[in-house]
Amino acid sequence: MDAVERPTVVCLSGSLRFQHLFDSERRRLTSQGVIVLGPEAVSEELTPAVREALAELHLRRIDLADEVRVVSEGGYVGASTRREIAYARQRDKVISSVEPTLDL
Repeated sequence: MDAVERPTVVCLSGSLRFQHLFDSERRRLTSQGVIVLGPEAVSEELTPAVREALAELHLRRIDLADEVRVVSEGGYVGASTRREIAYARQRDKVISSVEPTLDL
């Protein structure tokens, strides 16, 4: 049996205010055979403990990924996303953006 090459794994990171961009990028990457990880919008009000747990969960997604792709619009990158970028850098992950001119 031939070994199958593992697909690239990309973790999307950014503000969920850009949910439409997350959805579009997820579809685009998936159609290219990429495994896409990313945050999910949560409908209920988040307690500080739940917010912290979700942030930690997202760091585990970054651990699994080969690349972190920043989803943004108009150059906006919030504090949480900046922390995630720093975390990814510490782990030598490839970092890219949906905005080619975004300074990461």
